[in-house]
Amino acid sequence: MKKILLCKETDERETRTALIPDDVKRLTAMGFEITAVKGTGAKSGFSDEDYEKAGAKLASSNEEGLKGKDIVLRILKPESVKGIEKGALHLSYLDPFNEKKLLGEMAKAGIQAVSLEMIPRTTLAQKMDVQSSQTSLAGYTAVVNAAARLPKILPMMVTPSGTINPARVFVIGVGVAGLQAIATAKRLGARVDAFDTRPVVEEQVKSLGASFVKIDLGEMGQTDQGYAKELTPEQVKKQQEAQAKVCERSDIVITTAKVFGRKAPRLIGKDVLDRMKPGAVVVDMAVSTGGNVEGSKLYEEVVRDNGVIIMSGDMLERQVPYDASKMLSGNFTAFLTHFYDKEKKELAVNLDDEIMKGCLLTKDGEIIHERFK
Repeated sequence: MKKILLCKETDERETRTALIPDDVKRLTAMGFEITAVKGTGAKSGFSDEDYEKAGAKLASSNEEGLKGKDIVLRILKPESVKGIEKGALHLSYLDPFNEKKLLGEMAKAGIQAVSLEMIPRTTLAQKMDVQSSQTSLAGYTAVVNAAARLPKILPMMVTPSGTINPARVFVIGVGVAGLQAIATAKRLGARVDAFDTRPVVEEQVKSLGASFVKIDLGEMGQTDQGYAKELTPEQVKKQQEAQAKVCERSDIVITTAKVFGRKAPRLIGKDVLDRMKPGAVVVDMAVSTGGNVEGSKLYEEVVRDNGVIIMSGDMLERQVPYDASKMLSGNFTAFLTHFYDKEKKELAVNLDDEIMKGCLLTKDGEIIHERFK
């Protein structure tokens, strides 16, 4: 398996590409044969000429390019499995918990489907972790967007006209996105508070110069993938009550409690929003999975009657497509390099490898992953 197709994304909202020319050049030197669909890098700042210079051939469409390809790379799930060769290895986001029909179609077509979301969060697989690479950029963008919308500045300023106090930012959820949001807000001069159900992250919060909000929720912990464990209804209520006090005094609130495969927990309700300051900005980064914030809308900004602004925080990495593509491309390249057989000069699907075992969902006409059988 060495013939790769780099697809062009068909969703108009998607601005990223799965491989950048520098990594095309690297993979071509290893022995891979790469075809890129024309326009695949246009929205992220890479021309067709850049891909040709890096050693890629060009195809006029995804349909044309699929012919004879062993490996298919794209960001979003395919709209159809038509044209994908039997036995081909297909890598993309698949949303497997919600796309059971698609998984069945991929299995029936004999496609070997890799779900990028299911790549294990281990030290060895860290370079392949698209979740971490993309959500870190989303955390940065959430703060920049909120700062641009806020009717005041973030840093403290001492001027002849008087002193301007720093804006207060509250980050709920200290995963990859939350940590980057904290770091960005601090760099911009804001006073930052943060909360997470995992007490183990308190040290990380403080190392970034932020204050950790302590809420006693009883026994807590995290999953083997590093996510916070789901709260009981009693714990959620206790968390909401304690967070409300911090939200009321905050200028910006960013919620990042989005857990793969589950509905997002409701963290901020109407009663809290009613008590927040006019002009305060709330960014809901879990809006696509049900939302942490009552009243948030996917891809829309909501301005409440009391002047509180609720911003959609979904797929914010798309706003910085050059760097998002560069990081994604590094993830794809690390995956392909890890499974590359130097002697045979091709990629080997090795199910004895824990990484492949964790993310390969279909093979030989069946759904093989234990969680989705």
